[in-house]
Amino acid sequence: MSGHEFQSFFPDSGEVDMTDTSTSIDEATMAELRDLAGRYPQARSALLPMLHLVQSVDGRISPAGIEACAEVLGISTAQVSGVATFYTMYRRRPGGKHHVGVCTTALCAVMGGDTLLEKVSAKLGIEPDETTADGTFSLERIECNAACDFAPVMMVNWEFMDNMTPATADKLIDDLAAGRDVSSTRGAKITSWREAERVLAGFPDGRADEGPSAGEASLLGKSIADANGWAAPKPEDVK
Repeated sequence: MSGHEFQSFFPDSGEVDMTDTSTSIDEATMAELRDLAGRYPQARSALLPMLHLVQSVDGRISPAGIEACAEVLGISTAQVSGVATFYTMYRRRPGGKHHVGVCTTALCAVMGGDTLLEKVSAKLGIEPDETTADGTFSLERIECNAACDFAPVMMVNWEFMDNMTPATADKLIDDLAAGRDVSSTRGAKITSWREAERVLAGFPDGRADEGPSAGEASLLGKSIADANGWAAPKPEDVK
């Protein structure tokens, strides 16, 4: 689309799979990509949300998606690919309908994150960074979900699942596989990874206020301060 031919000279280094040329990007998608580019004073600033939109349509960062972003932004496909392969939220191979992440960093590891990952991996029959044959699940080892007060934490399509155990992880996978309703511990009802990617791209689904935004563990310090009448000093009182 952009007139540039993209070539990868490092096929085994985790680059985008250039052999899979399938795409669902159409003129409606191109219009939305242009819309995103128009939201920023410098169009190139829209590249991150544009890549999320590509994933919502193609289920991965596709060669066609790279070409489309390059065309809209007037940059090279190499520049687009450099960004797409730098951030871990961009998938270089097809993701599942549900993308499951298990945190195994520091506190989550101490609280059982490694055991959770082993459990989920064995149940799904895949290793991290793989997708089940039926396309229902993909799995990722997460480097800190920034939710240490709810460790160990998992995510499904970027929604938090807090204070997980092997038993609750097992039930979570069963419920998702069966198509039963599953709600985030601190967020909305789980939809699909592609739908979540569209929201990250900047197209709200109207469910931002669905579910609690914070849990008891996060609010504990504030609750204690309120009970004791504690407050931060005002600027004029600081000397």
